[in-house]
Amino acid sequence: MTPSAWRIESLADRKNDAMILTEVPTINWAAPTRFVPGRIDIRGDHWAAQLTRFAVTGGLSNVLYFAVFVLLTDDGTQVANVAAVVASTIAANELHRRVSFHASDRVHWLTAQVEGGGVALVGLGISAAAIALLQMSVPAISAAVLALITIALSGVIGGMRFVALRGWVFSPARTA
Repeated sequence: MTPSAWRIESLADRKNDAMILTEVPTINWAAPTRFVPGRIDIRGDHWAAQLTRFAVTGGLSNVLYFAVFVLLTDDGTQVANVAAVVASTIAANELHRRVSFHASDRVHWLTAQVEGGGVALVGLGISAAAIALLQMSVPAISAAVLALITIALSGVIGGMRFVALRGWVFSPARTA
């Protein structure tokens, strides 16, 4: 085989390889799925799949919240709390936009941050008010009981946030 023939074969092989690579099937993550009780296809856009992804995203953003809060506690707990809420909310809104609700083609990043952040602020206000009310009405409440009540309340607020994000911020009817 001559060097020029080798180059032609080599180019032909590369062309075939490229053709093969372009024919690799892709997964349509936004494909609508039918809800089957007991079986959740987490790739689809049914509410159960979205709720599953929403919960995982929430868990990941809580890990980020914890890390930021612990790192900044020396600057004061309120400063640490605000910084942790801001960082985890920005991350969660982006993950919800891209992963939980498959809305990156419909909802701009800034829109998701403003509207999702507004929903998060409402939740923060509700939880802060509940904590203050509990501390005023039961001054001797233990930190553990207060934490458990806050976690339960956060679950309820998370459910409300899911409904608001799914129905308003990342609604499938929304266009970019």
